[in-house]
Amino acid sequence: MAPITGLVLSGGGARGAYEVGIIAGIIEALGKKPRDKAPFQVFAGSSVGAINSTFCAANTDRGDLAAADLVGVWSDLRLPTHLRVDPLRLMGWRRLMARFMDDEQLGTALLDSRPLDRVVARSIPWDRLHANIRDGRTRALVIAALRVANGRTAMFYETHAEAGFQPSRDPKRIALPGPIGPAHVLASAAIPVIFPARRIGSGWYCDGGLRFNTPIAPAIRAGAERLVVVSLKFGGTPAPVPTEESYPNPLFLMGKVLNALLLDPISYDLQILERFNQVVEVLDATLDPAARATVDRVVEGARGAPYRRLETLVFTPSRDLGLLAGEHLRSDEVKGIGRVGAWMLRRASQPGATWEDDLASYLLFDGGYARRLIELGRADVRARADEVRAFFGH
Repeated sequence: MAPITGLVLSGGGARGAYEVGIIAGIIEALGKKPRDKAPFQVFAGSSVGAINSTFCAANTDRGDLAAADLVGVWSDLRLPTHLRVDPLRLMGWRRLMARFMDDEQLGTALLDSRPLDRVVARSIPWDRLHANIRDGRTRALVIAALRVANGRTAMFYETHAEAGFQPSRDPKRIALPGPIGPAHVLASAAIPVIFPARRIGSGWYCDGGLRFNTPIAPAIRAGAERLVVVSLKFGGTPAPVPTEESYPNPLFLMGKVLNALLLDPISYDLQILERFNQVVEVLDATLDPAARATVDRVVEGARGAPYRRLETLVFTPSRDLGLLAGEHLRSDEVKGIGRVGAWMLRRASQPGATWEDDLASYLLFDGGYARRLIELGRADVRARADEVRAFFGH
């Protein structure tokens, strides 16, 4: 029997289009057709990765995961529609009106989230998601979101009856079972200040990537035996950082803070996973079965699950997604981009612009930029096609 394979997707706003390219590239490398068996059974996502992982989890009745449709969703994004300032919500008027009508579900934020809300609600077949989980084609879907009031990471999970989920003993994390819906996904993708926090039940939740960017552990606790992990952080040598002659522009700081919160933890998480793999190899090689079982019982009592060695396939962009954002803003493709997009274009067109590119890479919800990232993801998979096929046993 083939091992249970998990797909782990993290976040970074518009950078999530790169994940779509990786998914489409894997489908192409494996030659998957709609009638084939889906390559993944466990899905875990945080931030924008929650959107992409939920879409895939909802399409496991198709061997190709309807990847072409997901490419189409991202390619159809338009800046004037999907990157729009909401002054009423920013000033708190929408919340005041919602409170008066006893329908307060969204927090205060810079951007109007309603167009993206509609994309998530309409593009993901929610009934099919629950049916695929019920029938076992999808073993588990886990979405991470940060509860604002106490800073705890909530693991919203929906699993097949025979799959189960082993909650963490970490007091900073809480596991919440139940059907996953649009509110959970949009909460996980809600970058604070930029997109509004979401009320789920009695609490407010926002971007799950702030405290838990790479949801590797939940995928393992949901039964995954091997993992495909997609990082959105450039895997090559970063561009030289200019000397700070004066206090950094606040928007420069915003771009770097987003990088630190949403991208930097990924490398650390993967290093920890590799260390655990090395520890498990040593335990298996040196302990007899009885002693090994004793170690497993102690570890499971402390953390809720024993240590297991996991094979991983990790993808990182071969080009800096921030620089790609700048290239796109300065290209002839950019037309009808609205006031926010025009402002970014003016800033990014200036000589030596750097922070504008970083910030734009999170906010460029534009089909042209998405297509650049999708093609980059596909190309990165093509370059490792033999490795992909070997990982999946083809």
